[in-house]
Amino acid sequence: MTTKPLTIKVIQDEHLALGEMLRSVPLLLADWRHRQTLPTASDFATLRAMLFYIDEFPAKLHHPKETELLFPKLRARAPEIRGVLDRLDEEHLRGERAIRDLEHALLAFEMMGEPRRAPFEQMTERYIRAYLNHMQIEEREILPLALKMLSAEDWADLDEAFAANRDPLTGHEPEEQYRALFQKVQFSLPQSVQATQKGGRTEEPGGRLAI
Repeated sequence: MTTKPLTIKVIQDEHLALGEMLRSVPLLLADWRHRQTLPTASDFATLRAMLFYIDEFPAKLHHPKETELLFPKLRARAPEIRGVLDRLDEEHLRGERAIRDLEHALLAFEMMGEPRRAPFEQMTERYIRAYLNHMQIEEREILPLALKMLSAEDWADLDEAFAANRDPLTGHEPEEQYRALFQKVQFSLPQSVQATQKGGRTEEPGGRLAI
C-alpha cells in the first residue's frame, strides 16, 4: 500500500502516548527518592490515574483489537510469524493481571510508606521494561510484515474497527466520565506527548520504525 493504513497510525499513536507516559513514571519515582521524600497525596493520585488509564484503555481497547482482529489476519497470511504472535497474545493476557498487581503495589506503598517503596519501584521497572519491549516487537516485526502481507480488504476491515478508538492521550476529546482522569494524567506527561496530542509530532521517537 502506498498510503499508511489508519490502523497503523492508530496503533503507533497509541504506542507513542503510552510509551511516553510509562517512561515518565520512573522519573517521578527517582525524583522523590533523590529528594528523600515520599509522594504527596496528590502525587499518589497522579500515579493511580496513570495506572488506571493503562487498565481502562490499552488493556481493554488497544490489546483486544490487536489480538482479535489484526493478529488472526496476519496468522493466516504469514504462518512463520505465529510464534511471535502467540507470545504477544500471552503478554496481552498477562498484562491484565500485571497492571492490577501494580495498582495493588501502589496502594501498599501509599498505605504503608517507606517499607513498600522499593517493592513498588522494582515491580514498576519490570512492568515498564516488559511493556516497552512488547510495543517495540509489534512495531519492528508485526506492523511492517502486516503492511507487506495484508490485502486492501483486510485493511478496510481493520481501519473501520480501529477508527473507533478514541484514546484522549492521542488527541481525542475525552468522554465526560473520563475528563478529570485525563486532565490529571496529561498534567504529568512530558512536553513531547502534549505536542503530539496537538498535532505537533514532527519526528519518530527512538526505536520506532517510520513505516
